[in-house]
Formats: sequence, C-alpha cells, structure tokens
Amino acid sequence: MSELMGRRDALKAGVTMAVAGAVAGTGQAAAASAARWIALTGVTVVDVTGRPHRRNSTVLIRGQRIVSVGPRAELPEGTHVIDLPGKFVIPGLCDAHVHSIPAERVSPPLYLVNGVTTVREMSGSPLLHRWRERIDRGELLGPRSVIAGRIIDGAPTIGDPSVFAEVATEAQAREAVRQAKRDGADFVKVYSRLSPELYRVVTDEARRHRMPVAGHCPDGVALTTVSALGQCSVEHLYSTWYDTSTRERELRARIADLRFARSDYVSWLQEIHRLEWDAVAGYSARKAAAVFATLVRNRTRVVPTLTVYQVLDRPDEVRDDGRLTYVPAAVAEGWRWALANIIEAGRTPEVAAQRHALFERRKAFVKELAEAGVPVVAGTDGGDVPFVVPGFSLHDELANLVRSGLSPLGALRAATLEPARLLGLDDSIGAVAPGKAADLVILDADPLIDIRNTTRIHAVVTRGRVISTEQRARMLAEIASAAAA
Repeated sequence: MSELMGRRDALKAGVTMAVAGAVAGTGQAAAASAARWIALTGVTVVDVTGRPHRRNSTVLIRGQRIVSVGPRAELPEGTHVIDLPGKFVIPGLCDAHVHSIPAERVSPPLYLVNGVTTVREMSGSPLLHRWRERIDRGELLGPRSVIAGRIIDGAPTIGDPSVFAEVATEAQAREAVRQAKRDGADFVKVYSRLSPELYRVVTDEARRHRMPVAGHCPDGVALTTVSALGQCSVEHLYSTWYDTSTRERELRARIADLRFARSDYVSWLQEIHRLEWDAVAGYSARKAAAVFATLVRNRTRVVPTLTVYQVLDRPDEVRDDGRLTYVPAAVAEGWRWALANIIEAGRTPEVAAQRHALFERRKAFVKELAEAGVPVVAGTDGGDVPFVVPGFSLHDELANLVRSGLSPLGALRAATLEPARLLGLDDSIGAVAPGKAADLVILDADPLIDIRNTTRIHAVVTRGRVISTEQRARMLAEIASAAAA
C-alpha cells in the first residue's frame, strides 16, 4: 500500500531526507557478542505444537543453535548461565508480510526489540539484500529475511511504476519473473491488476525457475484458481470473498469492466470496497466450504493482515499511542496526512457504517478459515500502511487473530510454526527444540493465558545473541533518536 504514500511529492522528499539521516549507523552489533555456550535456566518452554508446557527447563544454546531443551543437567565448562525463574520462552516471532522502512537504524532493530526475529519482505530492493548480507555476517543486528522480487502487476499498474513491474504481454510477464530470479529474489510477488492470462504465465515461469509465488489474489482470478496454480500464500482479504458469494457471476462481470489509470490505487481501493460489501451480502456457507476445502488440499496459506483493515475500515479508532516515536518523523507525518486525506476523506456515514460492519465480517471469515483447516499466517504490512508500526504491529495482529476466534495457541502458531512452514524454514525456526536456530523470545507471562503477554518481553535471543532487558531499553532509545533525526 505504498501508493498511499506516493501521492504527495513534498512528502516523498521529506521521507528521503529522513532516510538519508537514518542509515548512517551500523545498529547495535555490540549487543551481539554471544558466549559459545549459553544456558537459559528455570524457564517454562511454550510448545507451539500444542503439547504441555515444559516447566523448570533449561534451554542450552551453542553458537547459533539450540542444543537441548529439558531438565537441567551438567553444563559444559564455561557456559554463561542466565537464570530466569518464572519466565516463559517462545520461538522467535515471524512477521510474514512487511515493507521495511528504508532506515537502517530503525527497521532492523525495531523488529528485534519486539521479538520479531524473521520477516518476509513483500517488495524487493537492493538495500534489503545488502541488509541481509550484513545481518548474516554479524555486522548488523536485525532479523532473518526472505525477500520478494519487484512486484508484478498488470498494465497499467495501480501502484508506483518505479517499484512495480508492469506486464502487458506474455514476454513481459516471463521477463519479470526472470528478472526477479536475477535480482536474487526468494519468491515472486503478484498483484491485483494482473490479468488471468498473464497470471498463468507468471506462475508457469515461476515454476520453471523453482520460485514460489505469493501476493494478492488478482481481481480477475478466482481464489480456487490461485490455489490450484500453486500460489503459496494469499495476502490480505481482497478478492477472497467472490468465490464464496451467491452473487459471484455478477461480481466477476463488474470486475471485468474495471479500468484504472496508472497509479490510481485510491480509486481501486474504493471500488474494491463496494465489491467486497456486495460479495459479503451474498455470502454462502456452502460455497465457502468448497473453497476452503480447496485451500486446505493445496496447503494455500492466507495472510489476512487484519491490522491493516483495522486502519482502513475503522480510521476513526486509530490513535497515536506513542509508537510513532519509533518511526522516521517524515514517515509519521505522511501517515497522518494519508489517514486524513486519503483514507478518511469523503467517507460518508453510510460507508463508514459499512466499513465498521465489514471489519467484523473479516474477523468472522478468518475464524471460518482457521476452523476449516486453512493455514492462517500472521502478517501486518508493517511500514507500508499508516499507523502499522513495524515490530509492534505483529502483536496487534496476534490480538486481532484472537479477537477473530483463534485460540492464543492458534495465534501464536500463526507467527511461529506456520510461517516457518510457509517459508520452507521449519527445519530451523518456528519451535523451541534441539537443532533449531536460537531465535527466542523470553516473556514475563504466559501467552497462552493472554495473547497480549507476547508484548511483555523480558529479553530476546537472535542467532544465539542475547538482547537483555537493559539492551532492549537502550536500543529503543537509539531507535527513537534515529527516527527523530
């Protein structure tokens, strides 16, 4: 949704200045010096597979890996022991849909202080690849990352042509995938205005290059078709309603007639709301059951980004709760402007009431997905939507998943085990177990009692490096200072 930010040239200039001032440092690498052996003792380990807690346990770490989890035994000589009675250990969290603010002293550390040790970047750039290389070498403290290529959309794109790849022909569609491969992308990201014909070309070319496909369900493509063609995840809830509506034929005829000017994301968003509202009015539980069964069979994951819809559907409830302190000042200014001048502007009482009701329906839809066995994955669109603050927003998303009807365990799985499977990293992240990466969050209270306890962070472990309570406080202060610059 960076299109919301691209509509005012002066704002763009301000963001550029803020970013230039924020990329000068190398982060908090000094916090990273890990002992060869570390033992977290006296902790309660939360098992995201659903097995009982392992109480009074010791998590033994060597380098970047977990060696053992269980009752305390004799420790290797020289082990750095951190006694943590009463604390709870969960796997490092994953935000599976981010657009990092390009500020080195803001985005990478902001994820970690919030316990987000892995991110999936949904729009690639050379900067993100440089960050990843430096993080992997231990020169920059930040999360693991899986990075998309340039977003592939139809022509004209409703996005920013400088960021999106516009494709109007089969040759252009295949070249867009090949370019993503050359750029070192981990997967192909597709967008809303890609035609059904070119969507098939993109997925075919991606298969040839063994690249996963993720992104929006294109407006003109059925959700079941997206699933059948192997798209690994569907982002947001746009276009997920049509297959489940008794009005599907009428809706698809209207979609086929849609035309938008280049970069006219706002008109698209307004028209999509009308379509969503009409689709929900004809919601069929019978049709939905068939759609959900297809998603389950193909292991198609849904990343609902409810926190985005909380802003888009209920902007009157958005409040600056102080977290904008950790966002570059020009970006925060732009978010306030976009909220007032794009999202709220011209919204009639009738539309406002519809959007309030639609948010409740979105939550019910997510509950139905989960109950049907469709894997739900936590993602936020953090950094790209007003007031969705990177790092912090993942905890908002977990709370929204629970409000939708998922259990706290189900929500926690959506930010640990499920994204690990989605990203093909389940052999290394997503659980607290021997052989897994030492990416952990140490909490003051049990998140399965109250999911909001994921915000009660005592310490974070990333690749075996312990970020203590005191180090977290220093990092937050330094992020705020960088953001203010």
